[in-house]
Amino acid sequence: MNNKQHTITNAVTLSGVGLHTGVVANLTFLPAPANHGIKFQRVDLPGQPIADADVDYVVDTSRGTTIEHNGARINTVEHVLAALVGLEVDNILIQLDGPEPPIMDGSSIKFVEALKDAVLVEQDAHRKFFELTEEVRYKDLENGIELAALPLNDYRMAVMVDYNSKFLSSQHANLSHVSQFEKDFSMCRTFCFVHELEVLYKAGLIKGGDLNNAIVIADKDYSETELAHLAEVLGKPKISVSKEAGILNNTNLHYNNEMARHKLLDLMGDLALVGRPIKAQILASRPGHASNVELARKIKKLMLDAEKNKVPTYEPKQPPIFTHERVYELLPHRYPFQMIDKIIYLDDTSVVGVKNVTMNENYFMGHFPNNPVMPGVMQVEAMAQTGGILVLSSVEDPENYWPYLVGIENCRFRKSVIPGDTIIFKCELQAPIRRGIAKMTGKAYVAGQVVCEAEMTASLVRKS
Repeated sequence: MNNKQHTITNAVTLSGVGLHTGVVANLTFLPAPANHGIKFQRVDLPGQPIADADVDYVVDTSRGTTIEHNGARINTVEHVLAALVGLEVDNILIQLDGPEPPIMDGSSIKFVEALKDAVLVEQDAHRKFFELTEEVRYKDLENGIELAALPLNDYRMAVMVDYNSKFLSSQHANLSHVSQFEKDFSMCRTFCFVHELEVLYKAGLIKGGDLNNAIVIADKDYSETELAHLAEVLGKPKISVSKEAGILNNTNLHYNNEMARHKLLDLMGDLALVGRPIKAQILASRPGHASNVELARKIKKLMLDAEKNKVPTYEPKQPPIFTHERVYELLPHRYPFQMIDKIIYLDDTSVVGVKNVTMNENYFMGHFPNNPVMPGVMQVEAMAQTGGILVLSSVEDPENYWPYLVGIENCRFRKSVIPGDTIIFKCELQAPIRRGIAKMTGKAYVAGQVVCEAEMTASLVRKS
C-alpha cells in the first residue's frame, strides 16, 4: 500500500446516465491538495455545495449508497469510491452537474481508466491510515448477513454471496492486495434478478438501467409472454434468456464469480466512507449497501474513540515529512538551540516531531552532570519548535516569517527525560489561526508515556 497521499495531475470528465435517476450528468475529477480527502460538488445547484464522502452523511442505501451534506445530495457513490480506493487516491474533488454519477457499464473500470488518464501523483504528506486494533462485527441474523473487520497491518477482503438460485450458486471472491483491484475487480458489473426489475422500476429506481450496464439474472424459467411484458416495461423490442446461464440477452460474464466480485467492489466503495484508508481484514457474508454502511459506521466510531487518546508512534524506517535540513531551513534556531531532528506528520491542524536525546547534549555538562536529566525548559523549547513548524505551514511563503512563542500555560512535567530517550512531540491547534496568532496544545511522549505537556501561544510575524 502507498505510504504517501496521492491525487491526480489533470482534470478529467466522464458523461453518462445515472442508474437510478436516469439523469444524464457530467462527472469531473479534479486534483486536490494534501489532506483534502474525497469530496463531491454539485455544480448544478445554487452555491455549488460540497459534500464530504463520509458515512455520517449517508441518507439512503436502497439499491445503492446515497449521501447528502450541505444541501448536496449524490446518489450511487459506491462505484466511484471503489475506483479511488483501488487506485489509492486520497485527495480529489468530484464535480457533478446532476444528482448521480454516470453508471457507465455498471462497474468501476471507466472511472479507473479516467483517473489513470489524469495521471496519479504523489503528495508531500503521509496517508492517514486507521489500523484496527480490535474486531468490529455487524450481523443481521434474519437475513443471514454477517460482516467482520479484523486487525491486520494490510488491506484484504473476502466476500461470499448466496442467493439460493439455480442460476446463481454460492460464490466467493478474495482480494489479497489492493493492487489487484484494477485487473481483477474494477470491470465487474452490478447485477439484479428478473423478479426485481419491475419492482425497482415501479419504485422510481433504475430509470437509467439497461441491459448493457447491468447483469440481469433469471430466477426461474420465464414464458415468452412474461418476457414480452418485461421487454415492454424496459422499453426493449425483445428480451431473451440464456437457458444455460440464466442471464438476459446472453450477456457474457467477465468472470464466473463476477457477481461476488462486484459485491466486493461495492463493499470497498462503501467502506471508503469511513473517511480514511483502513488497514484491516474484511470478511463479508451476503453483504449489501445497508450492512456495508453499518460496518463503516462501527469502524468510524472505533477510529474516533482511538483518536481521543491517540499516542503518536515513530517508525524509523518511514521517510519523514521534513528532514532536519528542511526543519533548519524553516526555523531560525542554530546550535545549541536546534532541537528537532525531523517532522514525521503534518496536516492543517497538527504536527508531530522527533528528537533523539544523546549524552552529547551541551546542557548535560551542567544540568545534574552525575544524573543527566533534560531540562524542562528545553523540552518546552523543543515542543515550541515543533509547533512553529505547524504555524509556518499555514502560509505559502514560510521562509518569510518568524514564529515567536509568546505564551505558555498549564505546563506540567510528568517524567524525567534522560540520554537515550526518543521524544515524540505532538502539537495541535485549539482553533484556526487568526491574525497570525496560534493557540496550541502540546504533548511530549517517551515510550508512549507523557513526559511534558503545555498550552502554547505563538505569533507569526513577517520578516521586515
